[in-house]
Amino acid sequence: MSMPAITSDTTDGQTVFHLSGRLVTEALHLVEKPFAELTARPGAATVDLSGLEAFDTGGAAMIAQLRARLATGGVTLEISGASEDNARLLEKVTEATFKEPLVDTGPGGPGAWITGLGVAVAALVQSAGSLLSFLGLVLSRLARTLVNPWRLRGTALFAQMQQTGMNAVPIIALMGFLIGIVLAYQGAAQLHQFGAEVFVVDLIAVSVLRELGILLTAIIVAGRSGSAYAAAIGSMKVNEEVDAMRTLGLDPIEVLVLPRLIALMLMLPVLGLTANISALIGGALMSWAELGVSPGMFVTRFLENTSAWHLAVGMIKAPVFAFIIGIVSCWQAMQVGGSAESVGRRTTAAVVQSVFLVIVMDAVFSIFFAELGV
Repeated sequence: MSMPAITSDTTDGQTVFHLSGRLVTEALHLVEKPFAELTARPGAATVDLSGLEAFDTGGAAMIAQLRARLATGGVTLEISGASEDNARLLEKVTEATFKEPLVDTGPGGPGAWITGLGVAVAALVQSAGSLLSFLGLVLSRLARTLVNPWRLRGTALFAQMQQTGMNAVPIIALMGFLIGIVLAYQGAAQLHQFGAEVFVVDLIAVSVLRELGILLTAIIVAGRSGSAYAAAIGSMKVNEEVDAMRTLGLDPIEVLVLPRLIALMLMLPVLGLTANISALIGGALMSWAELGVSPGMFVTRFLENTSAWHLAVGMIKAPVFAFIIGIVSCWQAMQVGGSAESVGRRTTAAVVQSVFLVIVMDAVFSIFFAELGV
């Protein structure tokens, strides 16, 4: 097996680097460092690939990476003498690996910090515009589906309801049960000092029904279903299945986004109600064990002192939280690039942004209902 080699010559100020032998992955270490050192010179240069006996994706990635890095410093690296197959391989590797030019970070200091801040703000504004555009597109498709219900894919909708809702009931119920136990235990420790143990029922009822039940359910759903949405659609985008849908005349918003969004909006109130019931059961059991408040007394005080509005407030929030989680997760999925790393990055962003916006919206709801006196 002939090892890869590199030679150079200069004609009329133009440096030409001749690569020969087998430029394959297992032999790159023989030429990668000297090749990078030779080509890191001012001015344009040409790499001649006519002498290559073998060429694979490793060799193509080495050349593509070096050319992209030199381009950031103003050095142009041209490719010549490549066979049709080698040229096509180099083009595909370059497109898949370096869709965006490499950016030189430059020196640090206050100037760099201000520049970074400006870039971050510009990226935030661009992302906000993209999200609003996606939101408008989804609302448009949703309105069209409401006018023509037959456009909604029933099989996909019920499959997503099963995956998002029914399969999440055990973890949601367990979470609610433990939250009820924690509230009762912590409330008992404080109320016992004032001989007001019976008020633990009011504490559990109000905090669970209005806030904690639906908020914690939304956070769990964002981590469970939101990440699944982003990963599934993102993987389809990487595999070009979304482009294939468009080629077949199918709308990815109707096929992929709407069933997930509607299923989440239908099932999150059910999951929130499940969390509320489980939390009340857990709180009642802990109140019985810790404070001697019998289940009968717990139920009686709960029915006498708990307004139906406490439950209504939580249920009103549920579809809004579901809408936020669905929109953000699907939008992040549609931003996936051409790599598995992009899928992971967008999935993480989908969960973080969904949880953040859900908490912000919960704060807005709290202020709104407080102003209404509800």
